[in-house]
Amino acid sequence: MSIIMKGSEVAAAMKEELLREVEKLAQKGIVPQLGIVRVGARPDDLAYERGAVKRMEAVGIRCKVIELPESISQEVFEKEFSAVDSNPDIHGILLFRPLPKQLDEESVRNIIDPKKDIDCMSPVNMAKVFAGDESGFAPCTPEAVMEVLAHFGIDLKGKRVTVVGRSMVVGKPLSMLLLKKNATVTICHTKTADLGATCRNAEILVAAAGKANMITAEFVSENSIVVDVGINVGSDGKLCGDVDFEAVAPKTASITPVPGGVGTVTSSVLAKHVVRAANYLNGLS
Repeated sequence: MSIIMKGSEVAAAMKEELLREVEKLAQKGIVPQLGIVRVGARPDDLAYERGAVKRMEAVGIRCKVIELPESISQEVFEKEFSAVDSNPDIHGILLFRPLPKQLDEESVRNIIDPKKDIDCMSPVNMAKVFAGDESGFAPCTPEAVMEVLAHFGIDLKGKRVTVVGRSMVVGKPLSMLLLKKNATVTICHTKTADLGATCRNAEILVAAAGKANMITAEFVSENSIVVDVGINVGSDGKLCGDVDFEAVAPKTASITPVPGGVGTVTSSVLAKHVVRAANYLNGLS
């Protein structure tokens, strides 16, 4: 029977460590603070914001939400963002993306202080991820995958890992993090010829293509480990992943669910990054 790798279990373990780290900072008179920059009020942004604020407050991290009008101009947006970036009380910045069409996200990538860039917008941090330099911040979702694998004792050394998805948000940076742990990584995508055969060759399969239920039982080898990063709305209106969980789970040794898997860990990684940033910015590590 498959082990269901629940994100709540990983997040609970991370919470204990975060509480210890926040207490160490408190003893030095430092309270870590997250600045959330949101343009407009998209329902998915608001839902993630509520969860993130709750997770931060649970471990003693303050949150400051900067809500900007959806019609904001590029000039005013850059001015407001720079003000957040230069605020010494804010240690980490989370910008909800995508931005409205009139705004150029590229300019902000070059504005943000890499030490406050806790979700890897800055080209400096992305370069560090690809160089294997752990002093930077990786995107939160790929790091959440790594936290899940580590928590459940999955040794990556020498393992054949296939990542379905090549985005700069998940697929590519995750592949670099896996390589750092000495996995043998194959990156594929929806245009890969005979995708099923490539996936079946994997001992560990990570689905991050953003297509509901595309990974069926035919894509998975017996007793493999499957990590589902996808968050989609299925034809029944319910939240689902990139993996057809009911069909795939019986073949696997371990599998993450959606909801309740990797996504549950992402906000804990965000909190971990805020704490790291507070240490960096105060010269503590």
